[in-house]
Amino acid sequence: MKSIVARSQKVHIIERAKPTIKPSYLLIKTLHSVISPGTELSLIGISEGREITLGYSAVGVVTECGEGVVDYQEGDVVACYGAPYVGHSDCLLVPTTLCAKVPPSVEPEEAALAGIGAIAIHALRSAKLEFGETVVIIGLGLLGQMIAKIANAAAYNVVAFDIQAERAAMLHEETSIRSYSTISEMESEIVKCTNSHGADAVLLCSGGKRSSLTHQSLEWIRQQGKVVIVGDIEPDFPRNLLFAKEAQILISRAGGPGRYDQVYEKRAIDYPYGYVRWTEGRNVAEYLRLVNDKRINVQPFLMDEVDFQDASAAYEELINKKSTTLTKIINY
Repeated sequence: MKSIVARSQKVHIIERAKPTIKPSYLLIKTLHSVISPGTELSLIGISEGREITLGYSAVGVVTECGEGVVDYQEGDVVACYGAPYVGHSDCLLVPTTLCAKVPPSVEPEEAALAGIGAIAIHALRSAKLEFGETVVIIGLGLLGQMIAKIANAAAYNVVAFDIQAERAAMLHEETSIRSYSTISEMESEIVKCTNSHGADAVLLCSGGKRSSLTHQSLEWIRQQGKVVIVGDIEPDFPRNLLFAKEAQILISRAGGPGRYDQVYEKRAIDYPYGYVRWTEGRNVAEYLRLVNDKRINVQPFLMDEVDFQDASAAYEELINKKSTTLTKIINY
């Protein structure tokens, strides 16, 4: 099989042995996978002297089911999420706990974004918002845009910001979301829509390690408000502001409970539904429900498709952060 990897800060397509089926796993022929620029460009940057498999969100057709699999059969179209099981490869061996069936009315390209959707959903769950509360999304790359759309679908009051006007404008089609490209405009909107109380939560979806945004985010929340770190940003918060507002600082990790747990992932043993309501696999399924029910429109993310053999060049184009192309869909 063919896979995309980063090696010595370059992207390569390599040959690997096709995996063999295992109990509780699915063997999947990939239809599409999605490039996640924030994560993957960072991995390319640290690949000097080593090889790193790229990708973590895909959709494909089940070609074989492992022993003990009862909820899937050959021919099912499934979305799947999570490295090292899911990557930019034409064949994937994935535990069932990281898969979800794609409804017939959901396009495969839409389903390929399910990993991004799961991460976005878990970020909002981490904020523990209640109906009608105000959430501010900072950083409107692929993940920030997805979070804003899902927050809007959940009837939260959504204010969004990105320093790039092109990215802020992408959310103008969502009439209930107010998106801005200047701090002053965004701050005025927070004052207006919260009657000067401040937002209930700020989700930091930008990168850049140390950033003035961490300090500023505390100014935008209410008393006992929350700041959720979603992007690759250093949690550098001044104690005086934390203390003054008794603020909560939270970190959202990947797609939800189960991530990096060898029992849940590698051994494909699910958590009891009654005790862990939302796992990373269930968040994948929830993203598919939102798309199927037309609660969110992800078509703006699907504007740029690239054939698998041309994927290496696609990464170069994504380095330009001013572009409104937030991702590229790889077609197998």
